[in-house]
Amino acid sequence: MTASDNVLLSSDPVFRDVLLGLLEGCRDLREATARMSETVLNALMSMQADEACGARWGERSEGRVNSRNGYRERGLATTAGELTLEIPKLRKGSYFPDELIARWGRADAALAAAITEMYVQGVSTRKVEAVAAKLGLGSMSSSRVSSMCAALDAEVDELRTRPLDWQRWCYLWLDATWVRCRVDGRSASQAVVTAIALGEDGRKHFCGADVLDTESYADWDSFLANLRSRGMEGVRLVVSDAHGGLKRAVAERFQGASWQRCTVHLLRDVRGHVHNRADEARASELVKSVFAQRDPLVARAVLRRAVDEISSFSKAAAECLAGAQEDCLAYMDFPAAHWQKIRTNNVQERANREIKRRTRVVQSFPSRASLVRLVGAVLAEEEDAWAQRRVFRPESVAGAWSARVRRVPTELELKTAERRAADVVAQALDRAADRA
Repeated sequence: MTASDNVLLSSDPVFRDVLLGLLEGCRDLREATARMSETVLNALMSMQADEACGARWGERSEGRVNSRNGYRERGLATTAGELTLEIPKLRKGSYFPDELIARWGRADAALAAAITEMYVQGVSTRKVEAVAAKLGLGSMSSSRVSSMCAALDAEVDELRTRPLDWQRWCYLWLDATWVRCRVDGRSASQAVVTAIALGEDGRKHFCGADVLDTESYADWDSFLANLRSRGMEGVRLVVSDAHGGLKRAVAERFQGASWQRCTVHLLRDVRGHVHNRADEARASELVKSVFAQRDPLVARAVLRRAVDEISSFSKAAAECLAGAQEDCLAYMDFPAAHWQKIRTNNVQERANREIKRRTRVVQSFPSRASLVRLVGAVLAEEEDAWAQRRVFRPESVAGAWSARVRRVPTELELKTAERRAADVVAQALDRAADRA
């Protein structure tokens, strides 16, 4: 110990007492290092959370902009041993120490919890060990498994039930991905539905997840009712695929909100009705040309002409596109700067890819509870990442609530749009011919 170290310890009795308390009972240098690292890291995170709140924990201050809401534990494996970090939670938004912990650190715990339930439900030890080996988890004691499951269940439950009334929400994306799960003693494909919303803070937030029947109005109504009961207000646009019963549930639970049919899924649906390669190219170019327009009048004129062209080789594909005429162009009633984000369900794609990547290892989950647990853990990681960046600036998001009146176009504007649409369709057909 240097002279400066002695001065520090002697001049700061509080620091000295804390340090000596940490060293008491330590069997070796490694354990002492782990205990000191854990204490210092937890203190640093607490300080960062205080800075985000604008005041120290428990302090009354006019500069306070947020408040603490407990903490969640996260294990961190280091060369000094396993650390238990206490990550502060905020009442508004979220906090995550990117510089200290890798965001994917929870993945092993989530999958370990799923593997644990496999074991509890009677899946053979050989299969459980095989899955664990693929994940690099090795053997796990029952006590370790139980503690992991309990901690993860609490965190996922908190994430799925937290209040949503602390801000307005303008856009809501709903999507489903299918995962195999045991139901009534047999393995079946189950739809995991997730809800992601954009708030007036300009950031995406995870708002809900459940396993339900995507063709059932009752299931969608219950899912959306849960969002409303937790305080989701202000929704102007709901983006999703054309699931049965969803549109009706949206109209009833979010009165005044528009529904946007995902344009990517619509394109796939139209192409699914065409079986000739050359015709498929024509259909693709025609549909893409609709969504490439910046003028709503021209876009609607192009869509009508596209329906006429497609009907010449596929009545079913033409009916599919014609039936989505208003729903697939709902995004054009909102700020043009938002169009790219709100006309598709692409904001859900990363979360769905992560869910698929991790469920692929387990293959078939032993229960819906274990499936929801993993999905919640995956989306908790995504939530941490979203907290660090905005999709839009708050002043841009405010435009989503601005009054929009679709005025009646003049006869000249309609004729101009039709002429422009004829040129667009002709160019689309030329591109399709080149592809063929």
